[in-house]
Amino acid sequence: MDERLRRWRMVLGGDADGTGCALGGTDAQMDGALAALYNSGDGGGSSSERSGGLGASAPRVARWLGDIRSYFPSTVVQVMQKDAVERLNLTRLLLEPEMLEAVEPDVHMVGTILSLNRVMPEKARESARALVRKVVSELERKLVQKTKAAVTGALDRSARTHRPKRVADIDWDRTIRANLKNYLPDRNTVIPSRLIGYGRRQRAVQREVVLCIDQSGSMAASVVYSSVFGAVLASMRSLRTSLVVFDTAVVDLTDQLHDPVELLFGTQLGGGTDINRAIAYGQGLITRPTDSIFILISDLYEGGVREEMLRRVAQMTAAGIQVIVLLALSDEGAPFYDHDNAAALAALGVPAFACTPDAFPDLMAAAIERRDIGQWAERQLGRAAI
Repeated sequence: MDERLRRWRMVLGGDADGTGCALGGTDAQMDGALAALYNSGDGGGSSSERSGGLGASAPRVARWLGDIRSYFPSTVVQVMQKDAVERLNLTRLLLEPEMLEAVEPDVHMVGTILSLNRVMPEKARESARALVRKVVSELERKLVQKTKAAVTGALDRSARTHRPKRVADIDWDRTIRANLKNYLPDRNTVIPSRLIGYGRRQRAVQREVVLCIDQSGSMAASVVYSSVFGAVLASMRSLRTSLVVFDTAVVDLTDQLHDPVELLFGTQLGGGTDINRAIAYGQGLITRPTDSIFILISDLYEGGVREEMLRRVAQMTAAGIQVIVLLALSDEGAPFYDHDNAAALAALGVPAFACTPDAFPDLMAAAIERRDIGQWAERQLGRAAI
């Protein structure tokens, strides 16, 4: 069979008449798996008659999930799983342990599971937690080292001073390297023209960080990533990290930051949104405004009092709090968001933009050093903040 025709046949689906190519063996099985999802009657036409879809049987869906994992790479499997949930309304079947054990774990699937958390039967909870823990462990493996390195480096840089008050506060390694040009060979010594020291060595906590996370349904992936980053930041003694999630109510999950899986199961995706109420609560957690970073992760669709929300943000920035608004913390691309509220925040000097998980450690470093976050976003993310 001509390889080009074979590929077109796999892309177009349908019977062999369109391309003159018949499929057999593994190709036919792959085509059947694709047809079960994408030819299930949503678009009409003869091709939809070729398959009865996945049906409403958990065992049948589990077998299909096993098939696609054997035929396609994991990145493709994750897309197909997401499409299956959305196109064929398979959400209910995710309450079955057999189904949960068959899926390829990914951030989107975790978001779907969390949205079902309150209605999940006890028999499915163990499988659900195992899946969520697998995803969280993989994210931690990718993100922990980079986050800690970026934050620690930024804290070191922001804490340095060129006027150390005591000899014990001098960073001799950096001082010597900064003054190598003043080396005197005949005396075998360096004459320091400037000293570099530790400006806040006496303070254990150098920054307060508040993560305020919108848990409306559209923010599912952001909730997952935020929880993992929150756990990483909370493990650093130089930071005092708080994490709250909100819809129309506010839930403080700071005491669960030691275990991001438990934290995620403490969220409740879906519902309304009261950003003003959440900001008010987060504002109350801050004790040292000029050493604080407040990160609101939300699509900014406010169901509360908009004017009061903007007034609170203005009050926070006037007090010296570094306020950042992330429209999304995920790899999903440009999000839907309230443009009017984003523009109003920008007028207050608060940038709003979507951030990828890979870029978040560098964002934290920029915030700690109090760099211009709008300029950082334009330079690092390739787009201007709102």
